[in-house]
Amino acid sequence: MFVSHVFLSNFRSDLIGIMNRFVFGFMVAVLVFAGFWLWSNKQDSKEQMLESSSLIQQQIEQVGKLIVTEGYFSQVFTYKNSQNLFLNLMTSDKKALVVANAKVTVEYDLRQMQTEIDQENKTVILKRIPEPVINIYPDIEYYDVTQDYFNKFGAADYNKIKSTINARIREKVDKSNLLENSQDRLMSELANIFILTKSLGWTLQYNEIIVESEEQLQNLKR
Repeated sequence: MFVSHVFLSNFRSDLIGIMNRFVFGFMVAVLVFAGFWLWSNKQDSKEQMLESSSLIQQQIEQVGKLIVTEGYFSQVFTYKNSQNLFLNLMTSDKKALVVANAKVTVEYDLRQMQTEIDQENKTVILKRIPEPVINIYPDIEYYDVTQDYFNKFGAADYNKIKSTINARIREKVDKSNLLENSQDRLMSELANIFILTKSLGWTLQYNEIIVESEEQLQNLKR
């Protein structure tokens, strides 16, 4: 009887030891698996974040180009100039009919756009959108030119005529829809960034304003 009791006691101790080792091993396996699962998910999340960031950067680089919108305007006016000579005893005149056809371009150089990609907060920040540059290229022709001997056309006259034409053409540009059309093209390019960021679950921000829709984006620079 004593031997049986000892045997059962030893068997019970061995069984408890085996179970303890099994439980310990199982817990270690669970912890290892959980750690590997967390590490794997973290790696996948990191890779996905890098992939999204790379796609956004590629889109920004594609948008970073020179956007040119063209328009054509005409201006006709008569240029006159008179000079008093010999103590105002006589005048010397010159006159010309000036016809100008001008090509006008409105340019947005998006290569100068400043952006920041905040990976931690999944946000694309538009820090600076360049202002439009307006260029006027007038083709000037002169008709019915008359000039007295003492008051001939010179460089100063031609420079003044060109400045006058540029000023009047600029007034016409401001009253036309050329600037609005160029801005629509700008916003169309920026919309490509917005659409991509939204599809990836990112946020687009401009001047501390969170862009929620394309309509809101259209009003950013107006």
